[in-house]
Amino acid sequence: MIPIEEAIQIHALLIQKYGGSTGLRDREALHSALTRPYQMFGGQELYQTPEEKAAAILESIISNHPFIDGNIRLGFVLMKLTLLEGKRDIVASHDEFYQFIIEVAMGKSDIGKITAWIKIHVNHNEP
Repeated sequence: MIPIEEAIQIHALLIQKYGGSTGLRDREALHSALTRPYQMFGGQELYQTPEEKAAAILESIISNHPFIDGNIRLGFVLMKLTLLEGKRDIVASHDEFYQFIIEVAMGKSDIGKITAWIKIHVNHNEP
């Protein structure tokens, strides 16, 4: 799981590099987004695969809007980090990535569609 302070630092780096307004709008919304991929029910993980976890964190960061600015960028980066943690990465063109992220940001993709897109574009980097 990505610690809250690490997510705040990543956000600050993204704002510094790409511009935008700084500031954490809602710490609890950030905490909720970061912990969602690791939720359990009845002793079972709700999001069992790296792809499902990545989809959950992307959707949560974008929809919870924990920062004043840069939530879409942060969601994208945290999605990628979650996949890399599971020894996976996305293989897609810049245009495919852009269209996917815009659709998520506009609320046109639910968790099922996000997960399906990731699974189609994932590359397993098993040692």
